Amino acid sequence: MNASYTVADYLLDRLADCGADHLFGVPGDYNLQFLDHVIAHRTVRWVGCANELNAAYAADGYARTQGIGALLTTYGVGELSALNGVAGSFAEHVPVLHIVGAPCTGAQRRRECLHHTLGDGNFDHFRQMSAPISVAQGVLNAQNACAEIDRVISEIVRRKRPGYLLLPADVASLPAARPGNALTTKATQKDNAQLDDFILAARKLLQPCQRVSLLADVLALRFGQQSVLNQWMDEVPIPHATLLMGKGLFNEQQPGFAGTYSGGASLPQTREAIEDAEVIICIGTCFTDTITAGFTHRIATNNSIEIQPFAARVGERWFSDIDMQEAVTSLITLSRDFSAQWQTWRARKSAPSAVDSGHLTQRHFWHALEKHLRPNDIVLADQGTAAFGVAALSLPAGTNLIVQPLWGSIGFTLPAAFGAQTAQSGRRVVLVIGDGAAQLTIQELSSMLRDGQRPLILLLNNEGYTVERAIHGPEQRYNDISLWNWTQVPQALNLDCQAECWKVSNASQLNDALARAERGDKLTLLEVMLPKMDIPPLLKAVTQALEARNSEH
Repeated sequence: MNASYTVADYLLDRLADCGADHLFGVPGDYNLQFLDHVIAHRTVRWVGCANELNAAYAADGYARTQGIGALLTTYGVGELSALNGVAGSFAEHVPVLHIVGAPCTGAQRRRECLHHTLGDGNFDHFRQMSAPISVAQGVLNAQNACAEIDRVISEIVRRKRPGYLLLPADVASLPAARPGNALTTKATQKDNAQLDDFILAARKLLQPCQRVSLLADVLALRFGQQSVLNQWMDEVPIPHATLLMGKGLFNEQQPGFAGTYSGGASLPQTREAIEDAEVIICIGTCFTDTITAGFTHRIATNNSIEIQPFAARVGERWFSDIDMQEAVTSLITLSRDFSAQWQTWRARKSAPSAVDSGHLTQRHFWHALEKHLRPNDIVLADQGTAAFGVAALSLPAGTNLIVQPLWGSIGFTLPAAFGAQTAQSGRRVVLVIGDGAAQLTIQELSSMLRDGQRPLILLLNNEGYTVERAIHGPEQRYNDISLWNWTQVPQALNLDCQAECWKVSNASQLNDALARAERGDKLTLLEVMLPKMDIPPLLKAVTQALEARNSEH
């Protein structure tokens, strides 16, 4: 054992092996010695954030584009500040390791009354708070440190959800042996008989069909099916769509792509392509209230096949212990047998909207943005008018979309954009966020400027919480916010600010500004002035459904 190699080094090496080359967080006295190892590490880079919540959001955005993210906070005050962000990662299946620097084991054993504790000598309160939003937790000590690090990280990678490690300051500096081999995840228990039965049942359901559709979503994206699904759609002409949470999974320029499916709020041709099929194949779908316009989707159990990460269903019958990859591969094989009898489908191209140089509306804004998006952009749309507006866009090939419609924490996307750009420095990041949401997390703009990032930020100024106004209380002051001078904010947040900031209030100005932003040589913030009560059509349908459900007894 090399005395100079420590538990801290082992943890960082394991993160690097998994692809987490950056560690987001905020320093605190219980993690400072560990941070010395981070600074000295050959691969992992420290990325300081303005606060722990933003750091959690940034780690989430990083993980969505890199495959895994990592977050470091201090004990108690730091870790609790991050929990909202970690909960969002758990809800939306994003693998993030939350490392918490903790008091030394001796102080914990003596139950000392330490700062950042509740003063009762119990040092397990906060781990218990994190337990429901993590798939694995480890409390590291001299005996278990390396084994627990491997176990927790393996579960994060396998199940695509956060994990928690409590790292006492003294344990971080203990000697450890370097990893002897690559970290491997525990294979899912396979049941070949179940897979065979699934294939037989799927064959029986598909064999007489002439119309089949495919609806794939977020869990197909998280569990690595994007490439194989796109190849499948190239080979077999099945009309296909995603829900909002998985938008960007497919190449949306393919003729068989039917659009973003939103239940009863879908475009008529999207709803027809998906719902009118004799069999609907659902892969990795998660039907939430907001993305189905209040559960208005029409997908009957008896004429659908559903594939989830560790199980599959044909009609009413579930098959357990089936790996998603194996189930998808089996369906691809079956489709080759039957595709000759399946009807082809092509999206009807709508006529392009006339260019309008007048007063800006949501319609004008989204039409202009769609024209200026480029292949391989990373687009983030915050919960509210932004997320529901982006749902209607036809994204260029290779575009990644980051939204958070299930957890729905406003302000998430600004720090997430910072994390995504940290992971993918060579790609353009386009952030669309409302003024109310941006006020929650605007501090991370300073980190973007500090690190020389050059995203395009489209700040939708509609004077408050327009999505809440649309649900309830359009004139109530609880939906108002303090009005900021947004184009001056970057200068206030960085002494050597290199940003370009413009305020646009008509369609012509917006198009000109988007064209100038194509240079991408500086962080660009466009303040887009929009009517207070103007909302995208999908959001109107969703808010009506939410208001009705919230009024139920």
